[in-house]
Amino acid sequence: MKFESSIGVPNIVLVQPSIYGNDNSCLLDALKAIGPRHGRGVVGIDPDTIELGTLRQWHALGVRGVRLNLKSNNTRFTEQSLHDTLRRYAAAIKPLDWALELFIGMEDIEILERVTGDLGVRLCIAHFGAPKLPSIDRRTYPQDPYSFVGFQSLVNMMRAGKTWVKFSAAYRFDEDPEMRGIEAVAKELLKVAGDRVVFASDWPHTRFDGLDVRPFVEKCLEWTDAEGLTEAIFTRNAQELWDAKD
Repeated sequence: MKFESSIGVPNIVLVQPSIYGNDNSCLLDALKAIGPRHGRGVVGIDPDTIELGTLRQWHALGVRGVRLNLKSNNTRFTEQSLHDTLRRYAAAIKPLDWALELFIGMEDIEILERVTGDLGVRLCIAHFGAPKLPSIDRRTYPQDPYSFVGFQSLVNMMRAGKTWVKFSAAYRFDEDPEMRGIEAVAKELLKVAGDRVVFASDWPHTRFDGLDVRPFVEKCLEWTDAEGLTEAIFTRNAQELWDAKD
């Protein structure tokens, strides 16, 4: 909790890093140390082999979701294979009312919108939906977020009421230190569905060792303060998404 204390965050959600695969032992040990009053977790699983009894044990520790990485792992999928995969995950977690977190490129969210209408679980899309931003030397500001392939589908999904988006890791795809590339995306998402946006620090910033995350936190505060949504984005929305009330 030392890092979280440095940015004024008393309650946290730990998310399984892709590099650990489905070995959740480190995350589960951390949840045991933090306790369910201050900690929630998002694990990695094989939906075809995981047992409900195991999930129930993890639920007692504070786990409230599973993560599926379709982006940095360069997962190739068709509409049908994505449909089938997501339904296997949903079937595994639905008995516990967990959320499904996806790291997916915005260019694939049009497909995602078509296959998740009847999924029956909450979705959380990581990293602003990971849009493909033009290089700095080809940008004009402000950016039009609806010019990004998949953004309209992301908005549609959020308006439908079962999809959340994380404000996280802008530095992974926006070369501008002032984050002007992602700013228009952030502001529009706050306007259309501010009750389904959550902040995430992306600590420990893998592949960005030594990163000072405070400028990103300050930028998120600037965007959310302007809409009167700071408490929602940093607290209330996460409580609803990750069932932090019980």
